[in-house]
Amino acid sequence: MTLVPLTHRVVRRQPETVDTVTLDLEPVGKSLLPFTPGQYAMVYAFGVGEIPVSVSRTAGNGRLTHTIRAVGAVSRALCGLQTGSSVGVRGPFGTSWDVTAARGRDVLVVAGGIGLAPLRPLIHAVLDEGHAYGRLNVLAGARTPDDLLYQDEVPAWRRPFSAVTVDRPTGDWTGRVGVVTTLLDEAQFTPAVTTAFVCGPEVMIRATARELIHRGVRPDRVRISLERNMRCATGHCGHCQLGSLLLCRDGPVVGYDLAEPLLTVREL
Repeated sequence: MTLVPLTHRVVRRQPETVDTVTLDLEPVGKSLLPFTPGQYAMVYAFGVGEIPVSVSRTAGNGRLTHTIRAVGAVSRALCGLQTGSSVGVRGPFGTSWDVTAARGRDVLVVAGGIGLAPLRPLIHAVLDEGHAYGRLNVLAGARTPDDLLYQDEVPAWRRPFSAVTVDRPTGDWTGRVGVVTTLLDEAQFTPAVTTAFVCGPEVMIRATARELIHRGVRPDRVRISLERNMRCATGHCGHCQLGSLLLCRDGPVVGYDLAEPLLTVREL
């Protein structure tokens, strides 16, 4: 990993929703080491600060793609960047989804809101090597239809099933309404040979993991991505501690068998 930020230039800016933007970044000079799906970078808005952002697409030649929602000073500054702007990036950091461990198994992807962004490169990896995996199911939820990410891509992810649902329908929405776990009844997977990948709000992660385990998916086969206040990305400052874990180093992706006892403690 690279601990000193390397300058990258915004080569493409794609608005996703009213408060979410996807940025394609290209190194100005030296490139970072390759990222794997699930890992994150520390992205620095010059003069403002840096935040951890998972990669939302992995590519060659050093290019990085990040999908960012404007929720704080740094993320708002990054979302406001235009093509040609410069940012600092260091990484790669953290654990990956370890998608290759799911070879030969059904793959179930469950995302809530911006949680679809870190799962997107995993979906691409499975689709690129479809023969190596079983059935792929992609289930995504959002607050409203306007908050759904990658709306042009989702229809291409059906193998054999993908679906989206919203909490609050608006406009001419005629799709599903409800929490994302309601889609599990329609998904086509065999629990005993399934690896699930889950990312989104923590309450949604807990509900989804518990339902999957109830249906027969092993806890260690439910991979989740957790979010805490990551500042140093090297496990030294302690801001991202969750029980015995330092999520910037030991996460963000962990098995639910490891996370479950930590997430049941209210103080954490």
